[in-house]
Amino acid sequence: MISFFRKKKICVTHNGAFHADDLFATATLSILNNGNIKIIRTRDLKIIETGDYVYDVGGENDPERNKFDHHQEGGAGKRDNGTPYSSFGLVWKKFGEQICGSKDVASKIDEKLIQAIDANDNGINLFEVKGEVAPYTIQDMFFNFRPSWKEEQDFDKHFKELVPFVVKIINREIIKTRDSLEAESMVKMAYEKAEDKRVIILEDSYPWFEIINEYSEPLYIISNKNDLWRAEAVRKEKYNFEVRKPFPSNWAGKRDDEMVKVTEVSDAVFCHNGRFLIVAKSKEGIMALVKKALLA
Repeated sequence: MISFFRKKKICVTHNGAFHADDLFATATLSILNNGNIKIIRTRDLKIIETGDYVYDVGGENDPERNKFDHHQEGGAGKRDNGTPYSSFGLVWKKFGEQICGSKDVASKIDEKLIQAIDANDNGINLFEVKGEVAPYTIQDMFFNFRPSWKEEQDFDKHFKELVPFVVKIINREIIKTRDSLEAESMVKMAYEKAEDKRVIILEDSYPWFEIINEYSEPLYIISNKNDLWRAEAVRKEKYNFEVRKPFPSNWAGKRDDEMVKVTEVSDAVFCHNGRFLIVAKSKEGIMALVKKALLA
């Protein structure tokens, strides 16, 4: 019997300290090649020339030849919104649609995940730190896996151990984004059908957060989850916790008998202390709560 072995694709990136962009670029190429890759981390130009894919090293951006660096003079271009490319974005730009099986899914993941990593790698601040507490970013998480100054400085070992984990992150993003885009039409249809555009009733627990912010009228989203009915307040802005109309202040933190007493709705169950979520046992109960909230 003749056995056929497919030669592993050589993925070449820089050695030394790693960043989120070279990790995610490697994971993307691993998915593209069904895991059949060999990772070489080096700055040796002779070895670099042997790569099937060369990224974040080498000083060239030539997608036709699978060269994806952004450190050369002039960088490697920017998106229409001004976000520059790093190696991850360049690799995704060529292969993202092929991996996702959808241009829309690939584009959404670029917007949600890849641009943040690219911006950080290019030294662009995406948020303002207020006070002394800063967000723990995805870059921070992977930097945590770099060896400390007291440990053996084997960056290659940690890099290669992380790649399968990053593959899982990308695959989950593909699944979640694909399903989210499928739900978009359902949420938009619910909005179109709603008699009162302030209250949108969903037939299932579709992800609605990003979609509904496109409309100015909605205040509350109603859905059924685990045999309980819930209403959630719509945020004023996508990345701001402040909602358009919080539930009444005297409902905050109440549950069960206390919630029933304060709302006079017999099957009321709970109101989150942040006043953005309420729960009832029936659709009639949640609708009664929402009507009271609208009048408050």
